[in-house]
Amino acid sequence: MPHPLRPAALVLAAALALSGCGADVTPEADGKDSSAQADRHYPVTVENCGEKKRYEKAPQRVVTNDVGITEIMFALGLEDHMAGYVMPDDKGDMTTVPWKDGYKKTKWLSKERINKELVLDARTDLVFAGWNYGFNEGEGFTPAELKRVGVDSYLLSESCRNGQGKARGVMPPLEALYTDLRNLGKIFDVEDRANTLITSFRKEVADARSQAATGDDRLRVFLYDDGKDKPLTSGAYAGPHDIITKAGGDHIMKDLKDSWTTVGWETVVDRDPEVIVINNYGDTGADEKRKFLKSYKPLAGVSAIKNDRIVVLDYVDLVESPRNPAAISSLAEDLRKFAR
Repeated sequence: MPHPLRPAALVLAAALALSGCGADVTPEADGKDSSAQADRHYPVTVENCGEKKRYEKAPQRVVTNDVGITEIMFALGLEDHMAGYVMPDDKGDMTTVPWKDGYKKTKWLSKERINKELVLDARTDLVFAGWNYGFNEGEGFTPAELKRVGVDSYLLSESCRNGQGKARGVMPPLEALYTDLRNLGKIFDVEDRANTLITSFRKEVADARSQAATGDDRLRVFLYDDGKDKPLTSGAYAGPHDIITKAGGDHIMKDLKDSWTTVGWETVVDRDPEVIVINNYGDTGADEKRKFLKSYKPLAGVSAIKNDRIVVLDYVDLVESPRNPAAISSLAEDLRKFAR
């Protein structure tokens, strides 16, 4: 479900064009060249998932995993610092975003799972991924294992583990996006560009919220990712929580202190969502998911099913990515229509 460019996105696109995506944004000063300026910028230290990480220079051969993570790099104009990206080819439209040229300039390394061999073959100096966004102990692909072979890692903030087993999430979802933009801006010496993005995104979210329902007027919303026996959904720390809430909805799973997790259908029925948002990706597409929801007998009495209030957003809209603000604007429009 592609989204047209919002006004804020158009402003951002113009700003990136003027700055020159991938170019060194550090100005010359006092007659010294930009490389001298960069030397003065480093070393830098950022906090990533509770760990202090020091960088002596900007990484030059980054490999990203998944579409949202890849587009964070593209939105910052960092294609020239990338060795490539890994993602399936079912992650939605990639032609309508201001940073779409990043896909033309950067090598698509694999449509399969990221692994150590691929990373080493690409002569990678940093992997930008996350827990369950590429990193997984069960497959032996972890930051610790990469460190052992001399490759650094940066973890997607949405995926930070919070100390409760493997539950993920340590901050509100949009703050996770802004945190990664600020950190990467510092790591790659493009802080002005990161701040421009954050300012643009905050404005787009504020504009959507200014027209959104509040209090008791908010419609109850459930995010359906996938699953028939048990639905996979969003807790308080995955992108859909802020997308739903900022768009004027009442996220019915806001009490789950996790990011992406499963619940029981009885919980969904008991909380009676008035709107269901489908996450569109994978082998089971949005149409098939809609058919399942409308035919699943336990859901027959749920308000969203009775009134056919089902919205579709693409995967990249819902995971942490620079598309989150536009997704808020899009969902806010849908919720206003349903509330009339």
